[in-house]
Amino acid sequence: MDIVTINDTELERYITEVMLDIGVPAHLRGYYYLRAAILMTGRDIEVVTSVTKLMYPVIARHFKTTDQKVERAIRNAIEVSWERGNTQTFEKLFGYSIQDGKTRPTNSEYIARIADKIRLDIKAM
Repeated sequence: MDIVTINDTELERYITEVMLDIGVPAHLRGYYYLRAAILMTGRDIEVVTSVTKLMYPVIARHFKTTDQKVERAIRNAIEVSWERGNTQTFEKLFGYSIQDGKTRPTNSEYIARIADKIRLDIKAM
């Protein structure tokens, strides 16, 4: 199965499961922006190479906000999940976690890695 054949609702549902497993709190605004970013990246991996020029502005327009607020909210959601989330899941996804004394991944690293995991999981179906 290929990611392009899956409709957005099913893909969003799967992304949500992964995000909740990692520990991204659903009450944060960044949760929704992050889900949109992962969905965009899952559909087109090249988008992650231009987060500030392409991804954040597209998400900002969709949610009627600014790209700076999108970037900050995503960063906050990642920080919260990094500090409070499931360290074993982080170990599996990134090869390290906060317990290793490492700093959190950047927004683009985080988005790209989760999108890649989802693409690979869907191909394996």
